[in-house]
Amino acid sequence: MQLIKNASEEKLRGGFYTPNSIAAFILKWAFNGNKELDILEPSCGDGVFLEEIQKGAYQYNSITAIEFDEVEAEKSRNIGLADSKVIHSDFHDFCINTKNRFDLIIGNPPYIRYQYFDKQQQKFAAEIFDKANLKYSKLTNAWVSFVVGSSLLLKEHGKIGFVLPAEILQVSYAQTLREFLAKFYNKINIVSFEKLVFPDIQQEVVLLLCEKNNSKTHLIEHLELRDANELQKLDVARLKSPKKKIDFKSNKWTFYFLDQKEIDFLERLQESQQIQKLGKYAKVEVGITTGSNPFFTVPLSTVQFYDLEKYAKPLVGRSVQVPSAIFTHKDWQKNRAEEARTHLLTFPKMADLNGSIGARDYITWGEEQKINEGYKCRIRDEWQIVPSLRISDALFIRRNNLYPKLIINEAEAYTTDTMHRVTVKPNVEIKALTASYYNSLSLAFSEICGRSHGGGVLELMPNEVEEILLPYNSNNAELLPEIDKMIRAKKDISEILKITNQKILKENFGFTDSEIELADSIWKKLSKRRLNRGK
Repeated sequence: MQLIKNASEEKLRGGFYTPNSIAAFILKWAFNGNKELDILEPSCGDGVFLEEIQKGAYQYNSITAIEFDEVEAEKSRNIGLADSKVIHSDFHDFCINTKNRFDLIIGNPPYIRYQYFDKQQQKFAAEIFDKANLKYSKLTNAWVSFVVGSSLLLKEHGKIGFVLPAEILQVSYAQTLREFLAKFYNKINIVSFEKLVFPDIQQEVVLLLCEKNNSKTHLIEHLELRDANELQKLDVARLKSPKKKIDFKSNKWTFYFLDQKEIDFLERLQESQQIQKLGKYAKVEVGITTGSNPFFTVPLSTVQFYDLEKYAKPLVGRSVQVPSAIFTHKDWQKNRAEEARTHLLTFPKMADLNGSIGARDYITWGEEQKINEGYKCRIRDEWQIVPSLRISDALFIRRNNLYPKLIINEAEAYTTDTMHRVTVKPNVEIKALTASYYNSLSLAFSEICGRSHGGGVLELMPNEVEEILLPYNSNNAELLPEIDKMIRAKKDISEILKITNQKILKENFGFTDSEIELADSIWKKLSKRRLNRGK
């Protein structure tokens, strides 16, 4: 493992130990009365799964356990399981070179980013993807290559049971893995938890339980429990027959938090293309990457102290600065009076600063603070010049709590990468576009297209925003004043949707009352699930 400065030991090793209750449940599901399994544990750590095999007095043919850390490997050996061997090695190396095949593969693979791999590990991980006919990405985390590699080591009939980050359900770098699993396995069960299993790292996890049996069906099921302790009461028979058909076109598995009726409704809408995606009407891209927001985004007092008025442009940098669906010049002035960071510093070349003594002093101060040595700054021809200075028609907040907002940029303010820039396409009216977004269906798709983080935060990247279904109609513009007024008055979003759903979904797109209710229930179910993690 490549030791990188300032990385914690846990980050480098990628190990966060599995609670015994989870290991015990995975084994209960996996063995299910079978006494002749050849078992692989690709990242055994200090041996939690091996201990639970011992405690459960399970019978098996053989156990092979791999562990990269020598000290941890020795702990696992000391458990003393019969017919077992613990190999001190990197799983990627083992996977590429072994001829053995297994009936059952279980574990909690390490969560290690690509940049923490050494060159040999990177080479082996890429080889694993090649063997599976998958494209390897430098964004890939170690747990992805562990799951792919383990799958390739299964016999014709076999199971894997892993503890994985909930990112598997939604992040773009795991899309290749989702597509692979959907086709490779015949039964997939996902067990998630309302409470964090690893609260110390704010990492939401799921149990991924997959079975390969060479049938022609591909079924999936999602089950959510309050916490890991509820696994003790869960009957594994509930996982024998998943019911939902896997949608091979779906980019994310967030769908499977829903019941089949809800999934069918959303799939019908997508297939009919009755409602287009937001990307048809607008281009969404990241905000300005300054390289150092604390230096380049400043309050009025800093502008005045260094006499920077010539280089200071209006800025909106945080979601709390945006009180509604329209960001006005008056809103910006209020933020400025409250000493928020409401100015973006747009310096020219040093040669063009001429007599700007304050600007030169401020830039010199930045160099004393080593701002110019940060990666984004040092790769520029002149570090103080911020690129991609462009004002957009609207803003979309990147990280959200109750619901994500689409906001008209009436104040013509610049924004940093805390918000996305939204630019309408020809013949699209910005007020109609913005109003059309505030309905239950679009909010439901914001939950499906985005990804949730610890604390209940919903994050959407530009390409994910463009995937949101948006029932655009030019006459929706008449709703905007009321939407703006209600958001400013801090009305609950449900009150706003009662009004907007009627015009946007019912009048303009012919939705029935029951379809509107279904769209609303999908949004509430997904957002409630996410927000519960913030409590």
